[in-house]
Amino acid sequence: MDRRTFITLTGAVAMTAPLMAREAFSSPVSGTGSAPVDDPRYKELLAAAHKAKKNAYSKYSNFQVGAAILAKDGATITGCNVENASYGLTMCAERTAIFKAVSMGYKPGDFTAIAIAASADNFSPCGACRQVINEFGNEMTVIFEFGGKVVITPLAELLPYTFKL
Repeated sequence: MDRRTFITLTGAVAMTAPLMAREAFSSPVSGTGSAPVDDPRYKELLAAAHKAKKNAYSKYSNFQVGAAILAKDGATITGCNVENASYGLTMCAERTAIFKAVSMGYKPGDFTAIAIAASADNFSPCGACRQVINEFGNEMTVIFEFGGKVVITPLAELLPYTFKL
């Protein structure tokens, strides 16, 4: 199995079982959060994630991912996946964006939403990224595309039993 197939099977399909169990998606899909699915900030955030995706360093898998995180002060911080020949050292786009924001002085709780765009049709944040998103904004809205639809959902629906110390 090549890396792209592995990522697609484990990172996108296996990690999205709760979403796949729902009724068929309509476009766009919204979770139980209070933000409307046509919120222009979310459309802009997803567009920024698509733009960031173009900077991905994915020479081993050709699987490009971009992320854009919206801070409460209105700033948008982007990141992309960065691969390494030692696959375990690869950094996902979501974590890159969050770690970049932290290096800029942002703290947990400073974010309202994160959008992720990938070069695959069926994609959602991996488990490690869900946990990192939770660490820095457990009330965040998560936006991504799955099955040709835009999914807008509270993080709690993607990671219902969070780990906290």
